[in-house]
Amino acid sequence: MSSDNIKGLVLALSSSVFIGASFIVKKKGLKKAGASGVRAGGLLIVFLQEKLMSGCFSTVIVGEIANFAAYAFAPAILVTPLGALSIIISAVLAHIILRERLHIFGVLGCALCVVGSITIVLHAPQEREIESVIEVWDLATEPAFLFYAALVIAAVFVLIFNFVPDYGQTHIMVYIGICSLVGSLSVMSVKAIGIALKLTLSGMNQLIYPQTWAFTMVVITCVLTQMNYLNKALDTFNTAVVSPIYYVMFTSLTILASVIMFKDWDRQSPTQIVTEMCGFVTILSGTFLLHKTKDMADGSAALPIRIPKHSDDDGFENEGIPLKRQDAMRSASH
Repeated sequence: MSSDNIKGLVLALSSSVFIGASFIVKKKGLKKAGASGVRAGGLLIVFLQEKLMSGCFSTVIVGEIANFAAYAFAPAILVTPLGALSIIISAVLAHIILRERLHIFGVLGCALCVVGSITIVLHAPQEREIESVIEVWDLATEPAFLFYAALVIAAVFVLIFNFVPDYGQTHIMVYIGICSLVGSLSVMSVKAIGIALKLTLSGMNQLIYPQTWAFTMVVITCVLTQMNYLNKALDTFNTAVVSPIYYVMFTSLTILASVIMFKDWDRQSPTQIVTEMCGFVTILSGTFLLHKTKDMADGSAALPIRIPKHSDDDGFENEGIPLKRQDAMRSASH
Protein backbone atom coordinates (compact mmCIF):
# COMPACT_ATOMS: atom_id res chain seq x y z
CA MET A 1 0.00 0.00 0.00
CA SER A 2 1.12 3.55 -0.73
CA SER A 3 1.62 6.03 2.09
CA ASP A 4 -1.52 7.91 1.00
CA ASN A 5 -3.59 4.72 1.11
CA ILE A 6 -2.28 3.99 4.60
CA LYS A 7 -3.20 7.49 5.77
CA GLY A 8 -6.67 7.11 4.26
CA LEU A 9 -7.06 3.70 5.89
CA VAL A 10 -6.09 5.02 9.33
CA LEU A 11 -8.48 7.96 8.99
CA ALA A 12 -11.33 5.70 7.80
CA LEU A 13 -10.77 3.33 10.73
CA SER A 14 -10.66 6.28 13.16
CA SER A 15 -13.91 7.55 11.69
CA SER A 16 -15.58 4.18 12.26
CA VAL A 17 -14.36 4.09 15.87
CA PHE A 18 -15.69 7.55 16.70
CA ILE A 19 -19.01 7.12 14.88
CA GLY A 20 -19.51 3.66 16.39
CA ALA A 21 -18.77 5.04 19.85
CA SER A 22 -21.26 7.88 19.32
CA PHE A 23 -24.10 5.34 19.11
CA ILE A 24 -23.18 4.03 22.56
CA VAL A 25 -22.88 7.52 24.06
CA LYS A 26 -26.25 8.45 22.58
CA LYS A 27 -27.91 5.30 23.91
CA LYS A 28 -26.50 5.84 27.41
CA GLY A 29 -27.87 9.39 27.35
CA LEU A 30 -31.27 8.17 26.19
CA LYS A 31 -31.37 5.55 28.94
CA LYS A 32 -30.37 8.09 31.57
CA ALA A 33 -32.96 10.60 30.38
CA GLY A 34 -35.62 7.91 30.03
CA ALA A 35 -34.97 6.74 33.59
CA SER A 36 -36.36 10.06 34.83
CA GLY A 37 -39.78 9.01 33.57
CA VAL A 38 -39.87 11.40 30.64
CA ARG A 39 -41.78 10.02 27.69
CA ALA A 40 -40.61 10.24 24.08
CA GLY A 41 -42.25 13.61 23.48
CA GLY A 42 -40.12 15.36 26.12
CA LEU A 43 -37.09 13.13 25.88
CA LEU A 44 -35.15 15.45 23.60
CA ILE A 45 -35.38 18.36 26.06
CA VAL A 46 -33.98 16.25 28.88
CA PHE A 47 -31.36 14.69 26.64
CA LEU A 48 -30.12 18.08 25.49
CA GLN A 49 -29.42 18.93 29.12
CA GLU A 50 -27.24 15.88 29.59
CA LYS A 51 -23.46 16.11 29.24
CA LEU A 52 -23.60 12.89 27.26
CA MET A 53 -25.28 14.77 24.44
CA SER A 54 -22.24 16.99 23.92
CA GLY A 55 -20.09 13.88 24.00
CA CYS A 56 -22.26 12.29 21.34
CA PHE A 57 -22.03 15.34 19.08
CA SER A 58 -18.27 15.56 19.61
CA THR A 59 -17.62 11.95 18.62
CA VAL A 60 -19.85 12.26 15.55
CA ILE A 61 -18.12 15.46 14.43
CA VAL A 62 -14.64 14.00 14.91
CA GLY A 63 -15.71 10.85 13.07
CA GLU A 64 -17.12 12.78 10.12
CA ILE A 65 -14.03 14.98 9.88
CA ALA A 66 -11.82 11.87 9.82
CA ASN A 67 -14.05 10.33 7.16
CA PHE A 68 -13.86 13.53 5.10
CA ALA A 69 -10.07 13.58 5.36
CA ALA A 70 -9.82 9.89 4.40
CA TYR A 71 -11.24 10.64 0.95
CA ALA A 72 -8.40 13.11 0.34
CA PHE A 73 -5.82 10.34 0.67
CA ALA A 74 -7.44 7.08 -0.44
CA PRO A 75 -9.82 6.02 -3.24
CA ALA A 76 -13.53 5.81 -2.45
CA ILE A 77 -13.48 2.09 -3.18
CA LEU A 78 -11.30 1.71 -0.06
CA VAL A 79 -12.87 4.30 2.25
CA THR A 80 -16.61 3.88 1.67
CA PRO A 81 -17.00 0.13 2.43
CA LEU A 82 -15.07 0.56 5.70
CA GLY A 83 -18.03 2.53 7.04
CA ALA A 84 -19.53 -0.84 7.97
CA LEU A 85 -16.90 -1.15 10.70
CA SER A 86 -18.76 1.46 12.76
CA ILE A 87 -21.51 -1.15 13.16
CA ILE A 88 -18.98 -3.59 14.60
CA ILE A 89 -17.58 -0.97 16.96
CA SER A 90 -21.04 -0.12 18.27
CA ALA A 91 -21.96 -3.81 18.65
CA VAL A 92 -18.77 -4.63 20.58
CA LEU A 93 -19.02 -1.54 22.79
CA ALA A 94 -22.69 -2.29 23.48
CA HIS A 95 -21.65 -5.78 24.57
CA ILE A 96 -18.94 -4.39 26.88
CA ILE A 97 -20.45 -1.15 28.18
CA LEU A 98 -24.22 -1.59 27.93
CA ARG A 99 -24.16 -5.32 28.74
CA GLU A 100 -26.14 -6.10 25.59
CA ARG A 101 -25.30 -9.71 24.84
CA LEU A 102 -23.77 -10.26 21.41
CA HIS A 103 -25.29 -13.54 20.19
CA ILE A 104 -23.63 -16.00 17.83
CA PHE A 105 -25.13 -14.43 14.69
CA GLY A 106 -23.83 -11.03 15.79
CA VAL A 107 -20.33 -12.46 16.21
CA LEU A 108 -20.57 -14.07 12.78
CA GLY A 109 -21.74 -10.77 11.24
CA CYS A 110 -18.79 -8.93 12.82
CA ALA A 111 -16.38 -11.58 11.56
CA LEU A 112 -17.74 -11.29 8.01
CA CYS A 113 -17.36 -7.51 8.06
CA VAL A 114 -13.78 -7.78 9.29
CA VAL A 115 -12.83 -10.39 6.68
CA GLY A 116 -14.45 -8.37 3.89
CA SER A 117 -12.73 -5.17 5.04
CA ILE A 118 -9.31 -6.84 5.17
CA THR A 119 -9.87 -8.24 1.66
CA ILE A 120 -10.68 -4.79 0.26
CA VAL A 121 -7.78 -3.13 2.08
CA LEU A 122 -5.25 -5.64 0.76
CA HIS A 123 -6.44 -5.29 -2.85
CA ALA A 124 -7.50 -1.62 -3.02
CA PRO A 125 -6.14 0.44 -5.95
CA GLN A 126 -3.47 3.06 -5.40
CA GLU A 127 -4.66 6.62 -5.04
CA ARG A 128 -4.40 8.62 -8.24
CA GLU A 129 -1.68 11.28 -8.24
CA ILE A 130 -3.41 14.67 -8.55
CA GLU A 131 -1.59 18.00 -8.43
CA SER A 132 -4.47 20.43 -8.84
CA VAL A 133 -8.22 20.61 -8.30
CA ILE A 134 -8.45 21.48 -11.98
CA GLU A 135 -7.40 17.87 -12.72
CA VAL A 136 -10.35 16.65 -10.65
CA TRP A 137 -12.65 19.03 -12.52
CA ASP A 138 -11.37 17.65 -15.83
CA LEU A 139 -12.16 14.11 -14.62
CA ALA A 140 -15.63 15.21 -13.53
CA THR A 141 -16.37 16.80 -16.90
CA GLU A 142 -15.37 13.84 -19.03
CA PRO A 143 -18.26 12.38 -21.10
CA ALA A 144 -18.53 9.15 -19.09
CA PHE A 145 -19.00 10.86 -15.73
CA LEU A 146 -21.19 13.61 -17.16
CA PHE A 147 -23.46 10.88 -18.53
CA TYR A 148 -23.55 9.18 -15.11
CA ALA A 149 -24.27 12.49 -13.34
CA ALA A 150 -27.04 13.31 -15.82
CA LEU A 151 -28.65 9.90 -15.24
CA VAL A 152 -28.45 10.36 -11.46
CA ILE A 153 -29.98 13.85 -11.55
CA ALA A 154 -32.75 12.72 -13.91
CA ALA A 155 -33.53 9.71 -11.72
CA VAL A 156 -33.62 11.87 -8.58
CA PHE A 157 -36.04 14.36 -10.14
CA VAL A 158 -38.28 11.53 -11.37
CA LEU A 159 -38.32 9.98 -7.89
CA ILE A 160 -39.00 13.31 -6.14
CA PHE A 161 -41.78 14.57 -8.41
CA ASN A 162 -43.38 11.34 -9.66
CA PHE A 163 -42.89 8.76 -6.90
CA VAL A 164 -42.49 10.56 -3.56
CA PRO A 165 -46.07 11.97 -3.46
CA ASP A 166 -47.73 8.59 -4.11
CA TYR A 167 -45.23 5.96 -2.94
CA GLY A 168 -42.81 7.67 -0.55
CA GLN A 169 -44.75 6.64 2.54
CA THR A 170 -45.23 3.02 1.50
CA HIS A 171 -42.19 2.00 -0.59
CA ILE A 172 -38.84 2.18 1.22
CA MET A 173 -36.79 2.25 -1.98
CA VAL A 174 -38.09 5.70 -2.98
CA TYR A 175 -36.47 7.69 -0.15
CA ILE A 176 -33.39 5.48 0.02
CA GLY A 177 -32.97 5.64 -3.76
CA ILE A 178 -32.85 9.44 -3.64
CA CYS A 179 -30.34 9.44 -0.76
CA SER A 180 -28.08 6.87 -2.41
CA LEU A 181 -28.07 8.47 -5.85
CA VAL A 182 -27.36 11.94 -4.50
CA GLY A 183 -24.83 10.48 -2.06
CA SER A 184 -22.68 9.07 -4.84
CA LEU A 185 -22.29 12.58 -6.28
CA SER A 186 -21.65 14.13 -2.87
CA VAL A 187 -18.79 11.72 -2.12
CA MET A 188 -17.09 12.58 -5.43
CA SER A 189 -17.36 16.27 -4.57
CA VAL A 190 -16.18 15.66 -1.00
CA LYS A 191 -13.14 13.88 -2.39
CA ALA A 192 -12.44 16.83 -4.70
CA ILE A 193 -12.66 19.29 -1.79
CA GLY A 194 -10.46 17.03 0.35
CA ILE A 195 -7.81 16.94 -2.35
CA ALA A 196 -8.03 20.73 -2.73
CA LEU A 197 -7.55 21.25 1.01
CA LYS A 198 -4.69 18.75 1.16
CA LEU A 199 -2.88 20.53 -1.68
CA THR A 200 -3.60 23.93 -0.11
CA LEU A 201 -2.11 22.87 3.22
CA SER A 202 0.97 21.58 1.40
CA GLY A 203 1.58 25.03 -0.08
CA MET A 204 -0.35 24.90 -3.38
CA ASN A 205 -3.36 27.15 -2.84
CA GLN A 206 -6.45 25.64 -4.51
CA LEU A 207 -8.95 28.06 -2.99
CA ILE A 208 -8.29 30.56 -5.77
CA TYR A 209 -9.89 28.27 -8.33
CA PRO A 210 -13.65 28.55 -8.96
CA GLN A 211 -13.76 24.75 -9.40
CA THR A 212 -13.11 24.32 -5.67
CA TRP A 213 -16.14 26.43 -4.79
CA ALA A 214 -18.25 24.71 -7.43
CA PHE A 215 -17.52 21.37 -5.78
CA THR A 216 -18.37 22.96 -2.41
CA MET A 217 -21.79 24.05 -3.66
CA VAL A 218 -22.45 20.55 -5.00
CA VAL A 219 -21.57 19.05 -1.60
CA ILE A 220 -23.87 21.44 0.28
CA THR A 221 -26.78 20.78 -2.08
CA CYS A 222 -26.31 17.01 -2.05
CA VAL A 223 -25.85 16.73 1.72
CA LEU A 224 -28.97 18.78 2.46
CA THR A 225 -30.97 16.60 0.04
CA GLN A 226 -29.58 13.42 1.62
CA MET A 227 -30.39 14.56 5.15
CA ASN A 228 -33.93 15.52 4.18
CA TYR A 229 -34.89 12.24 2.56
CA LEU A 230 -32.91 10.02 4.92
CA ASN A 231 -34.77 11.59 7.86
CA LYS A 232 -38.04 10.91 6.05
CA ALA A 233 -37.04 7.28 5.52
CA LEU A 234 -36.10 6.86 9.19
CA ASP A 235 -39.33 8.54 10.33
CA THR A 236 -41.45 6.27 8.13
CA PHE A 237 -39.70 2.90 8.22
CA ASN A 238 -37.85 0.81 10.76
CA THR A 239 -34.18 1.69 11.22
CA ALA A 240 -33.22 -1.99 11.11
CA VAL A 241 -34.57 -2.07 7.54
CA VAL A 242 -33.41 1.36 6.38
CA SER A 243 -29.77 1.09 7.52
CA PRO A 244 -28.63 -2.03 5.63
CA ILE A 245 -30.52 -1.14 2.44
CA TYR A 246 -29.12 2.38 2.47
CA TYR A 247 -25.60 1.10 3.13
CA VAL A 248 -25.77 -1.34 0.21
CA MET A 249 -27.18 1.18 -2.29
CA PHE A 250 -25.04 4.12 -1.18
CA THR A 251 -21.79 2.13 -1.15
CA SER A 252 -22.50 0.40 -4.47
CA LEU A 253 -23.33 3.66 -6.27
CA THR A 254 -20.36 5.46 -4.70
CA ILE A 255 -17.98 2.76 -5.89
CA LEU A 256 -19.54 2.93 -9.36
CA ALA A 257 -19.17 6.72 -9.46
CA SER A 258 -15.54 6.49 -8.31
CA VAL A 259 -14.74 3.84 -10.91
CA ILE A 260 -16.21 6.04 -13.66
CA MET A 261 -14.71 9.35 -12.52
CA PHE A 262 -11.31 8.36 -11.13
CA LYS A 263 -10.94 5.17 -13.21
CA ASP A 264 -9.87 3.15 -10.17
CA TRP A 265 -10.10 -0.18 -11.96
CA ASP A 266 -7.88 0.94 -14.85
CA ARG A 267 -4.91 0.51 -12.51
CA GLN A 268 -5.88 -3.00 -11.40
CA SER A 269 -5.90 -6.52 -12.77
CA PRO A 270 -9.15 -8.49 -13.22
CA THR A 271 -8.13 -10.71 -10.28
CA GLN A 272 -7.83 -7.71 -7.97
CA ILE A 273 -11.19 -6.35 -9.10
CA VAL A 274 -12.97 -9.67 -8.53
CA THR A 275 -11.32 -10.01 -5.12
CA GLU A 276 -12.47 -6.53 -4.13
CA MET A 277 -16.02 -7.34 -5.16
CA CYS A 278 -15.90 -10.55 -3.11
CA GLY A 279 -14.73 -8.52 -0.12
CA PHE A 280 -17.55 -6.03 -0.66
CA VAL A 281 -20.15 -8.82 -0.85
CA THR A 282 -18.70 -10.30 2.35
CA ILE A 283 -19.13 -6.96 4.13
CA LEU A 284 -22.70 -6.69 2.84
CA SER A 285 -23.44 -10.18 4.18
CA GLY A 286 -22.05 -9.31 7.60
CA THR A 287 -23.92 -6.00 7.71
CA PHE A 288 -27.19 -7.66 6.74
CA LEU A 289 -26.71 -10.36 9.37
CA LEU A 290 -25.93 -7.84 12.11
CA HIS A 291 -29.00 -5.71 11.35
CA LYS A 292 -31.35 -8.61 10.76
CA THR A 293 -30.54 -10.36 14.02
CA LYS A 294 -29.62 -7.47 16.32
CA ASP A 295 -32.85 -7.72 18.32
CA MET A 296 -32.92 -11.50 18.39
CA ALA A 297 -33.02 -12.91 21.88
CA ASP A 298 -30.17 -15.16 22.85
CA GLY A 299 -31.04 -18.75 22.03
CA SER A 300 -33.78 -17.94 19.52
CA ALA A 301 -34.12 -20.62 16.90
CA ALA A 302 -35.34 -18.50 14.02
CA LEU A 303 -34.29 -15.23 12.50
CA PRO A 304 -36.80 -12.39 12.59
CA ILE A 305 -38.35 -12.00 9.17
CA ARG A 306 -39.46 -8.41 9.65
CA ILE A 307 -39.09 -5.82 12.39
CA PRO A 308 -41.90 -3.25 12.37
CA LYS A 309 -41.46 0.38 13.26
CA HIS A 310 -45.07 0.89 14.30
CA SER A 311 -47.70 -1.30 15.90
CA ASP A 312 -51.24 -0.53 16.91
CA ASP A 313 -52.81 -0.72 20.33
CA ASP A 314 -53.75 -4.37 19.87
CA GLY A 315 -50.22 -5.35 18.97
CA PHE A 316 -50.80 -5.87 15.25
CA GLU A 317 -47.72 -4.94 13.22
CA ASN A 318 -47.92 -2.32 10.50
CA GLU A 319 -44.46 -2.15 8.92
CA GLY A 320 -44.05 0.87 6.68
CA ILE A 321 -47.49 2.35 7.46
CA PRO A 322 -47.11 6.03 8.38
CA LEU A 323 -48.40 7.28 11.72
CA LYS A 324 -51.01 9.55 10.16
CA ARG A 325 -52.50 6.68 8.22
CA GLN A 326 -52.53 4.52 11.36
CA ASP A 327 -54.50 7.20 13.21
CA ALA A 328 -57.04 7.29 10.41
CA MET A 329 -57.40 3.49 10.51
CA ARG A 330 -57.95 3.57 14.27
CA SER A 331 -60.60 6.30 13.96
CA ALA A 332 -62.42 4.33 11.30
CA SER A 333 -62.39 1.18 13.43
CA HIS A 334 -63.96 3.04 16.35
